[in-house]
Amino acid sequence: MSESLTTADVMAAYLAGAGVKFIFGLPGGQNIEFMEAARRQGLEFVLACREGTAALMADAAGQLTGVPGVCMSTLGPGSTNLVNGVANAYLDRSPMIAVSGQMGTRLEATFTHQNIDHNRLFAPITKWTTRIVPEAAASVMRRALRLAVAERPGPVHITLNANLAAADAGDAEIALPPLGPAARWTQSYHVAGDGTDPARRLAGARRPVALVGNSAVRAGAGPALKGFAERLGCPVVVSPKAKGILPEDHAYFAGTLDMACGKVVWDFLASADLILAVGFDAVELISPWRLRAPVLHIDSCENTDQVYAAETELVGSIPAILESLADSYKGQEKWSESEVRGHREALFGLYRSGRVAGRLNPSDVVDAARGAFPKDTIITMDVGSHKLLVGQGWTAYEPRGVLLSNGLSSMGFALPGAIAAKMLHRDRPVVCFTGDGGLAMVHGELQLASSLGLGLVIIVFRDDSLNRIEIKQVQKGYPTVGTRFHAGDLVGLAESLGCDGESADTPARLADVLGRATKLNRPLLVEARIDPAQYTVQF
Repeated sequence: MSESLTTADVMAAYLAGAGVKFIFGLPGGQNIEFMEAARRQGLEFVLACREGTAALMADAAGQLTGVPGVCMSTLGPGSTNLVNGVANAYLDRSPMIAVSGQMGTRLEATFTHQNIDHNRLFAPITKWTTRIVPEAAASVMRRALRLAVAERPGPVHITLNANLAAADAGDAEIALPPLGPAARWTQSYHVAGDGTDPARRLAGARRPVALVGNSAVRAGAGPALKGFAERLGCPVVVSPKAKGILPEDHAYFAGTLDMACGKVVWDFLASADLILAVGFDAVELISPWRLRAPVLHIDSCENTDQVYAAETELVGSIPAILESLADSYKGQEKWSESEVRGHREALFGLYRSGRVAGRLNPSDVVDAARGAFPKDTIITMDVGSHKLLVGQGWTAYEPRGVLLSNGLSSMGFALPGAIAAKMLHRDRPVVCFTGDGGLAMVHGELQLASSLGLGLVIIVFRDDSLNRIEIKQVQKGYPTVGTRFHAGDLVGLAESLGCDGESADTPARLADVLGRATKLNRPLLVEARIDPAQYTVQF
């Protein structure tokens, strides 16, 4: 490459070469050189309303594609506003490159106005935080990209000083690192225990259950998992981040962990005499681990968290490990399909408990949406009581079709996540499930979705409450202080921001509204006026 490339040119060329399509953020005088370099590389700048929501959009893009999502801020409050979205990517293992502008190096050492130490700010919530300099521009970008996608993936933060962005890059060779999962030799080893061969341990188990998580999705382990479950007759419980890795109409699908009716799922796991933790990341847990059955750890990473004990670890290619274990198994099915079906029927029977006749119940909203949209629909979920019902009740058929904030569990994720999903997949329906509290945090982004012509559907569970906390107050006999509010005219809000708006307070009305939500050329906000009584019974 030409030595006349600037630092900003090198950054933009690496991002474009990696397959990045969008940069989400807000501009500042410190990063206009980077923005212009990105424009020349064909990267689209998406102007969000706030840096925090821009980072959540980048997070969702990374979850969907495996390519680092990119977000950008200016210095000072711009960089501090990024923090929530970057932290979300860190705990949800989303590859991300976050770039913050900074004042020129001459001023930075002593000037205090808007001067935040980015390295100290972002170090606890990133895999690496660094400053890019002209004499190491290409080297920094290669490391940043490789580190962002390497197991476990996560965010890298780069500070770009105003005077360095336009400086000629002394290190300007564009040579991309590998950006897919590393090919790893499948190996087994024992970190403790009696040295029993993993295949023999599996053969000797009468009631094994697979608990499958986010790492298995990243590894593309769906086909291997399906073959394994069918060969052994092994039920599969998934984390919310792994929904769809086994189609949820499959005979051996056994539910989603830590969502509605969580006790039923945990009791089912407790009935196992061997847990296969397949790409299961401890950050995905909401409830403490109390299972007593031995665990066989299968992942691309060692079990360094030690949230659960595993005498045996199989570390390497998750699909190859599952295929090897399935090929070596010669016995009969461990569980019959009818046994798993009975568990599933009990789970989903309980899921609908607490419904109030003649009212719009939260589970009615999930059922109406699932009935209205095709199998390949992408959904995003916000945090709150509705998340638990959507997380269990939504039937997923393929991986990466359900996006949520789980490790950090940050309210306000669903709408930014849906915007990114629709930008990446304009040919697929995208449905955003959010509460009225979560929407209030990010509703300005409705205008962005409208300006981009995104035909996504935003379903708002309207109950004028922060219900998860209100329930806890009521259970303790406390007054509901700080948890009740008036969400306002949501239909009018949507229309004022260039969206369509509808309201429904019965299942029939909601089904009618959603049934007409096809071929949209701008967002549709659907206010679902629910009766929250079902939440009280469920939780």
